[in-house]
Amino acid sequence: MKNHTHAARDVFEPVNTERFAAAQKCTWVSVWVNLLLTLLQLVVGYFGRSQALIADGLHSLSDLLSDFLVLFANRQSNRHADAEHPYGHARIETAATLLLGSALTALGIALLIAAGMRLQDPQNLQTVHPATFWIALLTLTAKEGLFRYLMSVAKRVRSQLLAANAWHSRSDAASSLVVLAGIGGNLLGFTFLDSIAAAVVGMMIAHMGGKLALQAMAELIDTGLDAEEVGEIRQTLLGTHGVRGLHELRTRKMADHALVDAHIMVDPKISVSEGHYIAESARQAVLNKHHVMDVLVHIDPEDDIQTRSNAHLPDRDSLLAHLAERLENASLINDHVVLHYLDGRVDAEIYLSVNRQSEEDASTLQERCNELVRDDELFRAIRVYQGYAQD
Repeated sequence: MKNHTHAARDVFEPVNTERFAAAQKCTWVSVWVNLLLTLLQLVVGYFGRSQALIADGLHSLSDLLSDFLVLFANRQSNRHADAEHPYGHARIETAATLLLGSALTALGIALLIAAGMRLQDPQNLQTVHPATFWIALLTLTAKEGLFRYLMSVAKRVRSQLLAANAWHSRSDAASSLVVLAGIGGNLLGFTFLDSIAAAVVGMMIAHMGGKLALQAMAELIDTGLDAEEVGEIRQTLLGTHGVRGLHELRTRKMADHALVDAHIMVDPKISVSEGHYIAESARQAVLNKHHVMDVLVHIDPEDDIQTRSNAHLPDRDSLLAHLAERLENASLINDHVVLHYLDGRVDAEIYLSVNRQSEEDASTLQERCNELVRDDELFRAIRVYQGYAQD
């Protein structure tokens, strides 16, 4: 068992050191690239009279803000579990993704509205400065390169937030291509194309933001893994030696990992320790073969969805007292009795001590037990065994 009492640590220790370091490094690269591009686009776009370049500059500014959000979320989500967060802090990354997606959606809608208003007044349409074209070309090249770099790191460390930030850069590259075309068309005499490009950029930003926000929201409301992944996990559990069946397999995402819980059926007559061993084997198999954070395995002796509930049955002491009373044999309480709660009734195994019972006594007791189960509302079957050596 892991010790989760990390709240008192003075020094931050990430759960995954490699993932944390890689995310920090590539995000700082993105910060400096976006800072430079934002300044160039906004300054040149303003003085060069290009609404499209300004819109793309605001897009780069949102990238810059998202980079800082990634830095914060990456640090917080890599903290160890503590008393208040027993499942860890991975959902901080999900919340950051939701915040980023919502901000992008709002920014895209605002840019779309601004471009639409300008297109309604043709007198405001102007020819842009040629420098805006070269800045747009530089931005396109830088954004595509940044996307490829961030995505390669995101795949290596399996980070949803880094992947989201990478696709954000790809959306910037696509929007920069639109801006480049709009500015080029404007310089060729089609002045309205600059505002059209600004509107297209707004739609692209809003679309990407909405997609990210919906994905994060689906995770926050515990949406399960897709059917293919669930099927693979199911086969892994069923392939574990000792597992006879499986039901109530449930999954939910937590950042880049998943949480799984399942009810597996085992032989109802095995020991508790063997059942626990099978559960641990099944759990470890899923952890080894799938990208899963944790697996909770519940052991069932039968399919409790199809069979009757056992919750109404008496506890062990009450059952032994009932059995001793029906058999008029108080000494049974001192014998080794194994109880099996199955299908709403009880199967019992009575092991008589070799020091206290003869084979004749065991045979006689078995006959009385056979008579008892014919009309008893609690016991379904009782087997008597001779020769149990008490410790």
